[in-house]
Amino acid sequence: MTTLDSVEKDLTAFLLQRTGAEPDPEADLFASGMISSMFAMELVVHLEDEYDIEIVGSELNRNNFRSIHAMTALVLRLREAADE
Repeated sequence: MTTLDSVEKDLTAFLLQRTGAEPDPEADLFASGMISSMFAMELVVHLEDEYDIEIVGSELNRNNFRSIHAMTALVLRLREAADE
């Protein structure tokens, strides 16, 4: 089951593995320099593969990837829509 805690833990672990740093869940990952636009595309692929979701159109918005909290909200929203 996909929960807020499980998504946040997965994203934190993924970012730690890829960047060597553990971000605060509310930190602006673009402003901190932790992720770039190119790395954001890797995040899209990771989220789509990990959570069986499709991130397209207006969902491919930088604000949806700005923080762990924002990405978690995106995943939960798309999972909920897929389950309907």
